[in-house]
Amino acid sequence: MIPMRLDEIAGVVGGEVHGDPAVVVSGAAYVDSRTPSADGLFVAIVGEHVDGHDYADGAHAVLASRPTAAPTVVVADPVVALGLLARHVVERLPVTVLALTGSQGKTGTKDYLASVLGTLAGPERVVATEGNGNNEIGVPLTVLRAGEGTDHLVVEMGARGIGHIAYLCGIAPPQIAACLNVGTAHVGEFGGREQIAVAKGEIVEALPADGVAVLNADDPLVSAMAGRTHARVLAFGGADAAVRFQDVVLDGLGRPAFTLSHDGVTAEVRLRQTGAHQAVNAAAAAAMAIGAGFPLADVARALGEAEAASRWRMEVRERADGMVVVNDAYNANPDSMRAALEAVAAIGRSGGRRTVAVLGEMKELGSEHDAGHRSVGADAARLGIDVVVVVGEAGAGIGDASDGQGPSVIRTEGRDAALAWLRQNAGSLDVVLVKASRGAALEWVADQLLDEGERTAEC
Repeated sequence: MIPMRLDEIAGVVGGEVHGDPAVVVSGAAYVDSRTPSADGLFVAIVGEHVDGHDYADGAHAVLASRPTAAPTVVVADPVVALGLLARHVVERLPVTVLALTGSQGKTGTKDYLASVLGTLAGPERVVATEGNGNNEIGVPLTVLRAGEGTDHLVVEMGARGIGHIAYLCGIAPPQIAACLNVGTAHVGEFGGREQIAVAKGEIVEALPADGVAVLNADDPLVSAMAGRTHARVLAFGGADAAVRFQDVVLDGLGRPAFTLSHDGVTAEVRLRQTGAHQAVNAAAAAAMAIGAGFPLADVARALGEAEAASRWRMEVRERADGMVVVNDAYNANPDSMRAALEAVAAIGRSGGRRTVAVLGEMKELGSEHDAGHRSVGADAARLGIDVVVVVGEAGAGIGDASDGQGPSVIRTEGRDAALAWLRQNAGSLDVVLVKASRGAALEWVADQLLDEGERTAEC
């Protein structure tokens, strides 16, 4: 963060200083007192179960709704004030803001883009969203990690309804903005894909006339957003796109290689992450980097060097006994489930392995809950998955659609029962996918499987 005195911060956010107004904040803002930032600003938020004010003792400086023992800027709403402060900071920095949204693939694309920009401009010149910080708290926290040495600010934006992304763009106005897709994630909150498209398209409406709108040419609801922006449109996708990826081939661990092309230039890309859908994410990131002025050949080279940066997203690990565990348990919706199943099916075909899919509930589908789960079961059958382990009653529809159509269906009450079945029945020639919505916390199953493999190897 650019150094600011508390009285300066108070002036920006319309607050009142309690304590020494000359205290200088030069570190990042943060909301978790367990991971403080040196010389940073602790933002005390009153949550459903925790009141951040109770953890302000010892902080260098605080942004809060009431005075604390530390020097504090007191405001009516710390979250709103945090956004105002972030907007002030981004306006004072000579940074290019690259924002992206979509129903799935946001984090993978963000990670590719941050890696590419870090390789080409220098990692110290790039600040990007960490973890799932894509909301009204996470976006300003990302902005406030930027400083005088930052050239590129990569911001992932999520939405729970219409107007949310417009608000986030008000905090971090983009010069380059991408919409990846309009899928079924959070369809229960929006009421339909068309409403999701209205919300997601706010990201290109926020662009200036000299900006760049990166749109998925293969998604009709996204490509239609070209009419909602005055910026230059740079489409990515298949044969009709300006930035094209073609001839996708997967290796033995499902990692894609493909040809990337733009404006008459082509380059070969071989990614280090698993899943054919990664080629789409990489193409979107490439289009954003090209929109920022980087040559395609350099972008392609940097994509091939990119390592996975976010946990529990298509993490592929092989145990000492040979079992392959694919941990994609960070979140789930029908589209991302299908992509993960396709990747595991490809690994199984390539290596002659039995495929085992451990699948739990997909949340936030609203009225599409039952149909969404049945569609996943149908996808598992169509792709030839050998065994589907359904975790919990809420995901039962996955098994209902799979029964009698190919996969063996194992129904378990919860994580413990699913792990017990795997320990008894999964072996060295299997590839095991673990996936559900975040609330199911199925990464624990993957971790236990891998720990079991380490203990076996030690014996």
